[in-house]
Amino acid sequence: MTLEEMVSCGSAAQETRSVGEALELLLGDARRQDCLTVGVYESAKLMNVDPDSVVLCLLAIDDEEDIALQIHFTLIQAFCCDNDINIVRVCGLQKLSEILGELGDDNLEPRDLHCILVTSPRMESLQSEGLEKVAGYCEECRCRNQWVPCVSLLER
Repeated sequence: MTLEEMVSCGSAAQETRSVGEALELLLGDARRQDCLTVGVYESAKLMNVDPDSVVLCLLAIDDEEDIALQIHFTLIQAFCCDNDINIVRVCGLQKLSEILGELGDDNLEPRDLHCILVTSPRMESLQSEGLEKVAGYCEECRCRNQWVPCVSLLER
């Protein structure tokens, strides 16, 4: 591996890390503003009724063995591509659960976090740096023919 390749690999890893941080901020803001739809079926219903309200689709990929889930993902990805909705595959279901505040209440049945939609904000504050950074990252990836980029949410 040449020095140029090592530097570009390092900068790509750093870019992905900063996109992960931006995604965390975006999810926190969207959660506070009630701009999230959580769950495969709930997301499919919303996209069927109001696809124009969706600005980002997150697909959690920790469970690669679930064939039914992969079929759902394929259909959701196709719908998102047809409707110009940015898609990001997310690694780190545990961290995603922490960000969304799903941990800590043992009495509730865990929600399906495999598909999460971020919808258009009611207030301008969600039009944050986080949303711009994630959307920019998706655009860059599409220019490199990577239609569904993957972002890892790392434990800190």
